[in-house]
Amino acid sequence: MKNTALSHIHESLGAKMVPFAGYNMPVQYEGVNAEHETVRTGVGVFDVSHMGEFILRGPKALDLIQKVTSNDATKLFDGRAQYSCMPNNDGGIVDDLLVYRISEEEYLLVVNASNIDKDWDWIKSHNTFGVEMSDISDSMSLLAVQGPKATETLQKLTDVNLSEVKYYHFTKGTFAGVDNVILSATGYTGSGGFELYIPNDVTEEVWKKVFEAGEEFGIKPIGLAARDTLRLEMGFCLYGNDIDDTTSPFEAGLGWITKFTKDFVNSENLAKQKEAGVSKKLVAFEMIDRGIPRHDYVIVDAAGNNIGRVTSGTQSPSLKKAIGLGYVNNEFTAVGSEIFLDIRNKSVKAQVVKLPFYKA
Repeated sequence: MKNTALSHIHESLGAKMVPFAGYNMPVQYEGVNAEHETVRTGVGVFDVSHMGEFILRGPKALDLIQKVTSNDATKLFDGRAQYSCMPNNDGGIVDDLLVYRISEEEYLLVVNASNIDKDWDWIKSHNTFGVEMSDISDSMSLLAVQGPKATETLQKLTDVNLSEVKYYHFTKGTFAGVDNVILSATGYTGSGGFELYIPNDVTEEVWKKVFEAGEEFGIKPIGLAARDTLRLEMGFCLYGNDIDDTTSPFEAGLGWITKFTKDFVNSENLAKQKEAGVSKKLVAFEMIDRGIPRHDYVIVDAAGNNIGRVTSGTQSPSLKKAIGLGYVNNEFTAVGSEIFLDIRNKSVKAQVVKLPFYKA
């Protein structure tokens, strides 16, 4: 089991630690609901150093990215990030990821922790362009400082004007005395903030300075459990739950990051699928009857026929109601559609709703 540069800090703070994607990670500190509320109303810090980071360099770096990802990376410019996915040859998704353009010939790819080796091998297998690839995952830490007070907190530690960094943009600058920190206006919570890419050897020092800067705003460390409830309230997909090797971008509602202005892995088949339509889609739903949706619960119609399955679900701390995502047959995808969850052999009513669940 790998540790992050901060695992000992989490343990000293009394975090409940769990194995996640091969890492010893904090799942919660004081409790999911309290941590969730901290991010929605103030500022919280996630250690997400388990995520993978690859650097692609060279005159053909963009060509390789265009080949393996579904979004159009020619739209990127220096300081711009893009959400994308890597399709496989069978209609599914290898992984979803962020693509950062650092310069014309240098890109940073940020991938899911559980897929680091798989993604590396996949990209490498398509590297017929002579692109220099570096896996820097083990030398970098990633802190997500999220919430409405995040920018104010972080501004104390840098001369970079963070209020000028737009959503899905980033900059490099001196932060907390450390040079060349990537300050990225991204996150997985829907409450604003930044993600900070920092070398491991200075991470503990940066963590302490961030907490000093946020003390007046009641800053707290946040675990992976609250990260999951926060992302689900926004309807953000989680790889391994809502998308995987068997789900297509169009089934998952990711047509907006699937651009046919270029050729990419399996683009011909995906274009045909877009034209023909899909038989199932990922939908958001709220429970009408009492019950909490869980991953892999069966979804049925009023007559009890199997029409799909739940991929993510929770009791929403912000909305005080049970919410979920799941794949259902096409005829049940319209907002307002009545669906039922099979919970302990009982049909429990839910309704398809529009995303996001949570609106700030």
